[in-house]
Amino acid sequence: MSIIINRVYTKVGDQGTSRLAGGQEVDKDAARLEAYGTIDELNAFLGVLVEASWPVIGGVNPPAGAIAALNAFAEGDGTVLRSKLVRIQNELFDLGGELAVLPEDRHEKQILISEADVLRLEAEIDAANEALPTLRSFILPGGGVLSAHFHVVRTVCRRAERRLVTLHRAEAQRGEALRYLNRLSDWLFVMGRKASADAGRAELLWKPGERG
Repeated sequence: MSIIINRVYTKVGDQGTSRLAGGQEVDKDAARLEAYGTIDELNAFLGVLVEASWPVIGGVNPPAGAIAALNAFAEGDGTVLRSKLVRIQNELFDLGGELAVLPEDRHEKQILISEADVLRLEAEIDAANEALPTLRSFILPGGGVLSAHFHVVRTVCRRAERRLVTLHRAEAQRGEALRYLNRLSDWLFVMGRKASADAGRAELLWKPGERG
């Protein structure tokens, strides 16, 4: 798909409306725009997560072992992780593009989220989860900077899913799209746990009623 963007503002939306890719004018807070707008927000938070996956050395004289561990992560697991995150960013653009047009305006060659995308997320969840301890309680978001970023992105993903469900209630959406966001939030949760484990950080479990 060829896209040329040579003008940032058009003034078309100054009165609170926008246009779908098919040309239809809709309110900026319409369910369809809320759905793909939140997916865009999710993608932006993923960009922050990608940047957070690069090693950060703290302190004036960090231990040599810490530097070696971070460099190993950057060149090994970190590279794989960033590749997966960027792949997901591209998939979210595909999903946003799907929602930006009405079904009747969809191009025959338009790339759509597929069941294979959902199954790949499931396989990656299962592979990562095998090495993690069984949870006996909910965990408090945190467990290191990278893990904390995963938890933020996970909650934004859940909000994007809720917006898509709202749209689905008014205009039926493809099951693959709904399943993808549902599975992606699970993927982000498990990868957040893995990031905490990789960093050697203990997960903080929720203790009902505890006030410190």
